[in-house]
Formats: sequence, C-alpha cells, structure tokens
Amino acid sequence: MKWRINLIFIFIFLFSAVLVGKLFFIQVQQDDLYKALAQGLYVLPSEKLEERGEIYFKNGESLAINWNWPLVFASPPKVEEPEKTADILSEILNLDKSFILEKLQGENLYALIKNRLNQEELEVLKTKNLDGVYLGEERGRYYPQETLASQLVGFLGAGGTGQYGLEERYDEILHGSSQGTNLTLTLDYDIQFLAEKLLEKAKENLEIEGGEIIVVDPYSGKILAMANFPNFNPNQYKEYALKEELEIFQNGITQKIFEPGSVFKPITMAAALNEGKITPETAYLDPGVVEFDGWPIYNYEQRIYRGETTAEITMTEVLEKSVNTGAVFAEQQLGRELFFEYIEKFGIFEPTGIDLQETCPENKEFHEGWEQGREINFATASYGQGIEMTPIQLIRAYSAIANGGKLVTPYLVESEREPQESQPIISPKTATQLTAMLISVVENGYAKAARIPGYYVAGKTGTAQVPEGGGYSAEKTIQTFVGFAPAFDPQFLILVKLNNPQTKTAEYSAVPIFHTLAEDIIHHYQVPPDYQVD
Repeated sequence: MKWRINLIFIFIFLFSAVLVGKLFFIQVQQDDLYKALAQGLYVLPSEKLEERGEIYFKNGESLAINWNWPLVFASPPKVEEPEKTADILSEILNLDKSFILEKLQGENLYALIKNRLNQEELEVLKTKNLDGVYLGEERGRYYPQETLASQLVGFLGAGGTGQYGLEERYDEILHGSSQGTNLTLTLDYDIQFLAEKLLEKAKENLEIEGGEIIVVDPYSGKILAMANFPNFNPNQYKEYALKEELEIFQNGITQKIFEPGSVFKPITMAAALNEGKITPETAYLDPGVVEFDGWPIYNYEQRIYRGETTAEITMTEVLEKSVNTGAVFAEQQLGRELFFEYIEKFGIFEPTGIDLQETCPENKEFHEGWEQGREINFATASYGQGIEMTPIQLIRAYSAIANGGKLVTPYLVESEREPQESQPIISPKTATQLTAMLISVVENGYAKAARIPGYYVAGKTGTAQVPEGGGYSAEKTIQTFVGFAPAFDPQFLILVKLNNPQTKTAEYSAVPIFHTLAEDIIHHYQVPPDYQVD
C-alpha cells in the first residue's frame, strides 16, 4: 500500500516538473513571441487610458480616430516550409519574396511581416492557416475619410508625433498626459466633400495643376471648408514619403504663396473709398497704358475701356471690366503711403493667426520698392501683381469687406476658440459701397456665371500671371474668384483658386465652380432669398 502512495507522489512530482519547465520555456525562452501574441490579439484596458484624442467634423463625422489595425507576424522556429510560406505571403501581401524569406529564416521568435493589413489581405490570410504565421492587432491612428481634408488633418508619424495639419498643430492637446482631448472642428462635412469633388472635376475638365477652395463665415472666421488638390491618403503617408513627395503634405491654403491678380483690386478700392479719395461713380479716361520707371502697364489684352454712356469709365465699371489702369488710378489718388498702410491693415504682411501651420510671405521686392520710392511696385500691386500672399490671407482680407469692416481671425477648432475683438479697418459705409460695386461685377461684369436667382451675390475675378525666371510665364495663369452671399448679410464667403486651368480667364473656370458650391450651401443652410424670382 505504501508503494502506491509513493508512486502517486512520484507522478505528482514529475508532472509538476514538466509544468514548471513548460512555464519557464513560455515565459523566458519564448517571452517575445507570447508577449507579441498577447499584445497583438488583445487591446489592454490600460492602453485606452493613453489614447490620442480624436478629431471630428462639426456634424459628428470622424476625421481621425484610434483603430485596431490588423497585422501579420511569424515565429521563425515554427515555420516548417519557409520557401513555400514566403511564396504564399508574397502573393497575398504584395511584398518582395526575399524580404519575407529573410524574416522567416531569422533567429528571433517574433518577426513582424506587415502591419495595417487591408480587409482583403486579412480575409485571405485567415483561410491559409500557415504554420508559424499569426494574425494580430496593433492600436494606431486611422483616417476613415482617407483623402478628404488630408492636408488639413495631417497624420501621425511612426514615432507617435503629429506631422503636418491639425495632428501637428494640436499634438500636445491630442496626446495629453493620460488621455488626449477630442477636437470638434468648424468644418461642415457636406461642404468639404463637395468642394473636393469640384476640384477633382476641375482636374478632369480644366486640367488644373492644383487648386484650393475655402469657405468661411466672414463674421466669426469659422472655416466651413478647406479643400486642396491634389491630396493624399494619410493612412498611407509612408508611400509618399518614400517617393520624396513631401510637398503634397503641405496645405496650399495656408502655406503656399501666390500673386492674386485682379481679385486684389477690391482691396485697393476699399482703401481709396475709405479715405474719401474716390466714390463708386468717380470716373477717369482710360488711356489703355500707363508707364512708371520706364515700365508700361497695360489692360488685359491691351484693351482700352469706355463707360456705358460716356468716354470715361467709373470705378464701379473698373471692377466690372477688371481694368488695370483703373486700379492704378485709384492707387494714385490714395498715394503710396496710405496704400501701403491699408495693405498692412488688411493683414497682407502678417500671419492670419489661423490654428494651422502657415507661411507669411516676405514681399521683399515690394518692400524694397517702398523704401526706394519705386512707383512701379505700387502700381502693379494695385491690381494684384508683384505682391504675394496666401489664399487664407486673401480671404481674411475679403472678410472685412463682407462683414462691415472688421478683420477676423480664421479658425478650425471650435473648442479651442477664444472670442477676439477686432477694430474696424474700413467703415461700414465703405464696406457697403464696395459690396454694391462687387454685386455689379456679378450682375454686369465678367462674373455673371456666379449669379443665383433670388440672391444678391458679390464677387471679383482674378486671372494672374505666374512669376517665372525673373519675369512672368507666357503660358501659365492662376485663376481665382472670391465671392459672398447674400451680399448684404453674407452667410458664407468662398475663395476658388485654380492653378493653370486650360481656360482663358477665371470667368470660365473659377466662377462656375463658385456658383455650384454657393448654390449648394444656400440650399444646405436654407438661406432666405433677398428677393422673389418671377
């Protein structure tokens, strides 16, 4: 009987020894494999406490969220047929076979083969049941809208730090000490979606090289849409980085400068009106060409313009017909000192303060012209050539015209906004006069395609030459339209900028795009009409 009891103790001892040995093997010798399995297959509750804040459109749609990304990894000692396995994985994952084979023949017990699998890759791998190959998960950033608002949102880099856009600008807030803060944007998903679709269509129909659309509330500075073309998929940012296509990550609206052309003429008119140097009815005889410092300035296609009833042309007609010499006339009535002062007031020489990375152009040549008293620099600046700005600076300047005279600060993140008071830079009377002139541009000038029945629309076209090699390109143009509606109580302000569209002027490119977007916004927000249509 005693020997039976001893035998039981021996069996218990041997079983315990085997169990201890197995635990040692798992916990020590294969620690990295099983740690990877645990971390890959399960999202630990403690990880959620350190998650990055998420980003949402004002409507609630997700722009940047945290996500369990599927991945595939191998434990090389458990891979029985490395060559065959590498062949299969290479075909499924679209990876080089030699890269996979090196992973499968390594000495480590854990070898990551590919992370962020797409759904098709994941489903195929589930059916293969390959020895030594496992599926897992990792917590990471996901951009469910893919290319939508990509330059605006930026992306989370491999080191877990925000790169470009809102991810960089609000990195500290999104990361937080224990749990990041979510961001709710001023962006309207529907308007953003349509704006980007219109730019894509412009690529197809107008062969644009690039373009931007901004929609803003001119009273508050809220950005309702900020669209760039071309754009990129933040989920695949590494592909662009490997190709050194880093420029595509930049937001053209806040970081790329341009000479705006005739769309700047209302700024010149605003200054001259506000100082009482002109009125909307002030008239002059268009000479067709004016000369400064030996440089001639012509109207578009060297035209000479006359008024509707007399040989003289009014300041309102100057905007309607976009007359370069008329803008020069207004600037000369104002004087270069006051003109320079108003350019400063309209914020062209300073950052807008938008909550994104932004570039502020130096305008070196223009400032040198100021210091040296070169009249040619002020003459060309009056119609938007020889002076540089970003699209966000230009739309900020127009906001002051639309809202009665105040320079607002544009912004994107609702929860981070602090009320800011702004002193008027032009009087309400000036803003009203200029608005009426811009309505006339749409009703009687080159922007008729912007008209929306039942609503007064104010706006201005611009077809600018592009600086190139110390001069200007003979072929390329930037075509822009800025407009707002309803003109005397604007609910939105839109800037459409197209880089080198294959049309003659903005009348045929940017203006129709504005019309489509503006009409949609009016219906979207159910904006009451200004008058009844017969």
